[in-house]
Order: sequence, then structure tokens, then C-alpha cells
Amino acid sequence: MAAVRAACLDGDGADPLDEAAQLRLKHHGLDATHRLWIVDEHGFALVREATLDLVVAPGARGRGLGGRLAAAVLTGAPVATAWSHGDHPAAAALAERHGFARVRELWVMRRPATTPLPTLEIPADLTIRGYRPDDAAAVLAVNAAAFAHHPEQGGMDDADLAARMAEPWFDPAGLLLAVDGDGALLGFHWTKRHSPDLGEVYVVAISPSAQGRGLGRLLTLAGLHHLAEAGVREILLYVESDNLPARAVYERLGFTHAPADTHVMYARAT
Repeated sequence: MAAVRAACLDGDGADPLDEAAQLRLKHHGLDATHRLWIVDEHGFALVREATLDLVVAPGARGRGLGGRLAAAVLTGAPVATAWSHGDHPAAAALAERHGFARVRELWVMRRPATTPLPTLEIPADLTIRGYRPDDAAAVLAVNAAAFAHHPEQGGMDDADLAARMAEPWFDPAGLLLAVDGDGALLGFHWTKRHSPDLGEVYVVAISPSAQGRGLGRLLTLAGLHHLAEAGVREILLYVESDNLPARAVYERLGFTHAPADTHVMYARAT
């Protein structure tokens, strides 16, 4: 499985498993709702709570392996949605063959860290600082409120937070918190460094009570300055393709999207 992921990362430029799937397997393994099919070093299929990730290594494509894996999985496990991490024509054809329709696009947007950034101007009534251990409850509360419409992110709990903070990439200084004069958390920008050269706008969350004050742009800009000062060469982020306000903010900050940098969710007709 690791060899397939490495081959896809090298050939496609994207990991075929998202972070949630990786952490789930690492910390909890498989159970009745998480099942795995593996074909040597050529491919695998993971079903996690009715969501399918089906992966064929670049060197093994074009031989019908994806179709055979899909047939095996769909006759042996309930699947409602499936992801293609990269907008692959073969994945689209496979989805259509099995009655799945394209329902969601997640864009990857990128900018060179060497592109000059606007000056960071922090209002006098606001402080932006790094994360402290006693901030956990406030971070979870703001995250839940900000992403109440987004169960994948909004459902993060204490265990999920601890798991992410236990990862080698976690840096408290890269989790930037915006607090008011009373110390209340208004929002945060969690940055991530995948490697010395690659950084990510990992999560930007604004409390609903603080929206409309430009904090999203301010915190995003603060995180971009942090990553640029850390020496990364490129910064990426993920955004829903239909989130036009967020896309506009990112585009004004120099982010662009290439069509190939698209992750697609398919849903099966019920």
C-alpha cells in the first residue's frame, strides 16, 4: 500500500489518500466500517464509512485492474461516495460505468512563496500569536462553529486535534490565533509544512460572531508571511470549487489553480 501511494505521489503529484484516511489507518486500523483490498504493489481500494478510495499505481494502469477492484468492492461493501484525487479520465469513466455522478470538486491552489506579499497590518485591538496548550478548547469551539456545515472538518474533537498535533509536521508557532483584548479567540490559521520547500494553508477558521471584519484575509496573510519566513518555496491550499468568496481572497493573494489540480467526489444514485 505504501509503495502504491509513493508511486502515485511521484507520478500524479498527489497522495491518493487524504489526511483523514491516513490518520484513521494509523491510529485505528480497520474495522467493520473500514475495509481494505490490496493487489500486491499495483493498487488498493479502501472503503471508510461508505466512502471509496480506489487507487492504481501509474505503472499498472490500462490493464483493467481498476475495473476489477471496483467490481469486487461494490459487490462486497456498501459504497455511497468515491474520491478521485486528481481529475483522472479513467476515474470518470469508471464512476459512470458503476452509476456514480460527479457531485463535488476540491481545488488545489498554489502560489510561489517568493512572490511578494502585501504588508501585514494588525489592528490595535487584535493580537495574532502562536498556539499554547491551554488554547485547545477554544480552537475546537471555533472550528466547530466555523465549519458547522462541513462535517469532515467541523467534527474534529479532542482526539482528532491531539492526533494532528502528534504528527511530525506540527509546530505551535504555525498555528496562528487571532485574539481580542479580552483574550477571546476570534479565529485561527493553522499552517502546515509538508517539507522544507512546501507549505500549506491548512485550516482557516473564523468564529461566526467575528465574521465580516476581514479576519479571514488577515489571518491568511499572517500565515503566508509565517511560511515565507520559514523558507518554503511554494504554498498550497485546498478550497471547494464553488466557494467563490474564498477563491476570490486567495486569487488576490496570488494563488492560481491548474485544472489537473482537482480532486473529484462522485456519488452513487440511490
